[in-house]
Amino acid sequence: MENIQNLPIDIQTSKLLDWLLDRRHCNLKWQSAVMAIREKINSAIQDMPENEEIKQLLSGSYIHYFHCLRIVEILKGTEASSKNIFGRYSSQRMKDWQEIVSLYEADNVYLAETASLLSRSVSYEGPALRKQVAKAKQLQQELSRREVECQSSAADLRERYYTACKQYGITGENVARELQALVKDLPTVLGEVGKDAAKLQEHIQLYSTFTNFVCEWSEPVLPMLAFAQRRGNTTFYEWRTGEAPTVVDRPVMEEAPADTVTEETIDWGDFGSGTETQEVNFGIKVEDGVDWGISLEPGSEETGAGGIDWGESEAAPIEIEIVDVGTDCPDGVARGEDALTVLEHPQSRSQFIDELMELEVFLTQRMSEMAEEGDVVAMSQFQLAPSIIQGQTREHILEMKVAVQHLLDRLTSLRMQHLFMIQASPRYVERVSEVLRQKLKQADILVLKRATLAEKRQEALEEQAKLEPRIDLLAGRTRELQKLIETDISKRYNKRPVNLMGVIV
Repeated sequence: MENIQNLPIDIQTSKLLDWLLDRRHCNLKWQSAVMAIREKINSAIQDMPENEEIKQLLSGSYIHYFHCLRIVEILKGTEASSKNIFGRYSSQRMKDWQEIVSLYEADNVYLAETASLLSRSVSYEGPALRKQVAKAKQLQQELSRREVECQSSAADLRERYYTACKQYGITGENVARELQALVKDLPTVLGEVGKDAAKLQEHIQLYSTFTNFVCEWSEPVLPMLAFAQRRGNTTFYEWRTGEAPTVVDRPVMEEAPADTVTEETIDWGDFGSGTETQEVNFGIKVEDGVDWGISLEPGSEETGAGGIDWGESEAAPIEIEIVDVGTDCPDGVARGEDALTVLEHPQSRSQFIDELMELEVFLTQRMSEMAEEGDVVAMSQFQLAPSIIQGQTREHILEMKVAVQHLLDRLTSLRMQHLFMIQASPRYVERVSEVLRQKLKQADILVLKRATLAEKRQEALEEQAKLEPRIDLLAGRTRELQKLIETDISKRYNKRPVNLMGVIV
């Protein structure tokens, strides 16, 4: 018997209520009895004495049997004056709570209720609170990650903005005006390129001599490079006519307002779609109303001040002169596109770049040929070559190639391409300004979004701070309830130790 008395009674908390009902410690209809008791409790708490401990017992917690026992003990002190000579209390408060305790003890209703409370705390309330805390922590982590992403993306957009500005050669404080200021300096930059083109005399002479010797090519080679080498970055009028103009009337580029946003954008791909403005060569705009010097009016075939002179007689040979842009201007006056320099004019600049590439390819091929050793055929082939060909070394050819590549890089860099497009179309300034502004605008939006995410993360942190004390409070009450139930059941089995298993909150 001593061994049995010392054996503990282990009860799974989730099965506690079933265990009590199976052993007939409680009645199956305990819930209806509890409902009647709850009504009396709700009525009794309306009239309670001013006591701090009673306030704590009644504040925010489910009042069960053991709370009622403690309230009765407190009322014995506060209601002592209502005790009569028979030892009974005449206070209605005491009578109400004593009745509540008696109803709880009938058929051990209190034991069934506390078992149900313990099971609910362990199986539902505790896990639900822990789940909410875990969700709040996960939300904080997610929001922190998104905050970092927003900050990183905003910094990346700003970096891309300033990188793009650096490619354009501007600071980015006022994009439109800075771009227009760069275009104003473009003639000076191209003038320096024209001066460096004067150093290509040997390069052009070597290429010309080589083609004449190898291919017996009699036509002039690299005409634009040769022209720029002799005369520098002069006007397109001089390149076209062969004579220097006496008057240069350069076109004035319309200045776009600083940092303006317009809905008009340059069409980058759909050429010939029927739009009002035609895009030619990197977006150069051909405006309506340009006088090309060609008249389509009736009577333009007749000779006179406004016509073309086809000759004095029908027997004379007909000489047709090809009329180019700007020939309606007086002789010696460069106006419109004729007033642009050869490196500003799209047509001559393209030819200049093409000839530089042609010269670069020649020098590269020549270096490759000179690198081959022991080629008897090649050596015998160039025995009769002019001295300028035989006197070249591979190192000198490399120096010439580097000089040509340097000129090419200066003309074809991304910054120069943008400057040419700005000069050709003022609307391009608006386009670039808007694209760059969008980067800063997106960065600002991300900064605001980051602030919103920070607020939400703070809310989740505050929610976690509210839930954690509730978990601690529930855990404390659950452990207290566990000990009370274990003690009560132990009394029923001659004080055998009772262990409620699985009580984790």
